[in-house]
Amino acid sequence: RTLDRQPMPPGRPRDLPKAAWIGYPGDYEIWLGNQVQNRRTERGAFFPPFWKLDNHYVLVDFRKSFDLPGPEYIQFQFQGRHNIKLDGKINLDFGTLYLQPGHHTIEIKVFNESSPPALYAAGTYVISDTSWQVTIEDKEWIDASGKASDKSGTVWQPAEPLPGDDPAHWRLATQPQAASRIERKKNGDLLLDFGKETFGYLHIHGGRGKGKGGYLITYGESREEALAINTSEVQDFVTFSDSGRIDTVLPMSRAFRYVRIMPIGTWVDSASMLYEYSPLAQRGSFRCSDTTINHIWDVAAYTFHLNTREFFLDGIKRDRWIWSGDAYQSYLMNYYLFFDSATVMRTLWALRGKDPVTSHINTIMDYSFYWFMGIYDYYRYTGDTAFIRAVYPRMVTLMSWVMQRRNKDGWLEGMPGDWLFIDWADGLTKKGELSFEQLLFVRSLETMTLCAGLADDPAGAGTYRREAAGLRTRLFTDFWDPRRQAFVYSRVDGQQDGKILRYTNMFSIFFGYLDEAQQDAVRKNVLLNDSIQKITTPYMQFYELEALCAMGEQEHVLKQMKDYWGGMLSLGATTFWEQYDPNEKGVQHYAMYGRPFGKSLCHAWGASPLYLLGKYYLGVRPLSPGYATYAVTPVLGGLKWMEGEVPTPHGNIKVYCSRTRIQVHAVTGEGTLQFKSKSRPVCKAAIRAVGNNLYELTLQNNNDYTIDYAAID
Repeated sequence: RTLDRQPMPPGRPRDLPKAAWIGYPGDYEIWLGNQVQNRRTERGAFFPPFWKLDNHYVLVDFRKSFDLPGPEYIQFQFQGRHNIKLDGKINLDFGTLYLQPGHHTIEIKVFNESSPPALYAAGTYVISDTSWQVTIEDKEWIDASGKASDKSGTVWQPAEPLPGDDPAHWRLATQPQAASRIERKKNGDLLLDFGKETFGYLHIHGGRGKGKGGYLITYGESREEALAINTSEVQDFVTFSDSGRIDTVLPMSRAFRYVRIMPIGTWVDSASMLYEYSPLAQRGSFRCSDTTINHIWDVAAYTFHLNTREFFLDGIKRDRWIWSGDAYQSYLMNYYLFFDSATVMRTLWALRGKDPVTSHINTIMDYSFYWFMGIYDYYRYTGDTAFIRAVYPRMVTLMSWVMQRRNKDGWLEGMPGDWLFIDWADGLTKKGELSFEQLLFVRSLETMTLCAGLADDPAGAGTYRREAAGLRTRLFTDFWDPRRQAFVYSRVDGQQDGKILRYTNMFSIFFGYLDEAQQDAVRKNVLLNDSIQKITTPYMQFYELEALCAMGEQEHVLKQMKDYWGGMLSLGATTFWEQYDPNEKGVQHYAMYGRPFGKSLCHAWGASPLYLLGKYYLGVRPLSPGYATYAVTPVLGGLKWMEGEVPTPHGNIKVYCSRTRIQVHAVTGEGTLQFKSKSRPVCKAAIRAVGNNLYELTLQNNNDYTIDYAAID
């Protein structure tokens, strides 16, 4: 029969969801992660990751059963070779199915070795979405209840939407960008300055020459690096053998501010670039009375956007890998700038990989725990239970592997193949039971407890709850020093080492593990104690300053931000660095890992003021998943005024605060505004006096509030 003779169904109702590419859960992210992370080169040499990389399943079976109210045309697209069964019978493949009203089952097998098998179906009533079931031909399907339909074992979750019209060739957006300054040497060399750190594809204009030749290109985050032929981190060599004038866009994206092009037997007229970026809307904002803080926020936002790509990457110059510890901070910053759930989910899937588990994520013990914690925070900010249910089976297998590696006391120690990172710092011995690792382990077990409940696993929830509670109690018996009122760094052969460092102590504060007296002791004995080894990386500054903010030390933190991040700005930084030591001078600031330009000058973890200013100054945070309830607790911390917006799933919460007035725009849900005032504040809405000059106001859906009050010094 011919398709054009069949009656056409009515137009598609506008309120129905749109079709999307679908594939096996996590496969697209794992495959894309492989593409992204294997782009790294070091001085032109291929430099792949040093941890296990998984791959996608090459054969996926898709199935959907449904009842049609009327005749239906379904148009298909596939990523791979395919086979279609309609109601149990193989169908001739016209790329389109015509269906009569009634009950039908479509089953489609897709095979693809080069990229993940994927399916796109667009009809009036039948579309490709997360209602389809998938299997990898192990005969394990999902029924309507979300449980395995025919046997016990791993529960495969529904497929998830994939981005773009052609997911195997999905690319980030680009736009032309000119250099702000071009210097030409007598020998024809070009030195381009793009004015600030940037990322994209170099575009060479008017290249020409006779015979064989080419261009040696050195990239630099600093001028010195671009000019250092023998030690610059990133280089390209482009061969050229055409005598005509040719424009060339290099195939590999690079990070740079400066570019040096050295023609060899050739000539170049000029060069520009195609700036590559993730086209995300910047929803968060912050402005205040301090111009340095405003500058810090702007540079942090730009730094973070540059590192927000297909995934949250560590830095754009050197690694360009997905590191779990770096990504964990990016998730938190994202909730206060973009609130982009898709990049969070892609990153979490790619980091986890597949079963069986044979090593920690990125081979680093603490990075496995950051992965669990990232899932906990994702649910807290978004309320997305579907993702939790989808990823939960892989949470179970990773945690099972971790728990099998405990010692006789139930704690974790480094084993062969493990990297215990914590921080780039001198004198961090990794022998014995490190209290920091145990603390993150407990937090991860608490995450498992929460997610087991969401995934309908009550037995698992009970097990994880008991383990977490028991180990949390033992943190204090095994690692707390009652004399110095702080956590020690480690325990060797059952004995505390006596060394006090900041890491465990500051995390225990914002985890809520310390009572008021213990918090006060840690603040005095550790965080505000200059004799305790200081932190020099923005990575751990993130957590140290969060701990101080959680204890109400915003004024102290503001000074720290101005000294630390402002110190980078005073040296001309246009993005924030992997590490900053104010005692270094000149080109010393660019060196790391024993290489003169090894340091990343655009590192995602350098953008932490985005999170700190949104959560602890504007004071906006969810109290229940997805901002169903939330808190607004503005703290000026030495500022005269501040204003900004914090994105949520329901819109932006807007906050203005000066020493005499607070204004808030609420969103769907129930918020609680809390603040201190010397005298009774004035507001049209009802204000509750809590005591000790503390007041509260309930924020209703999408309303605006103005409160006149008297700030307490």
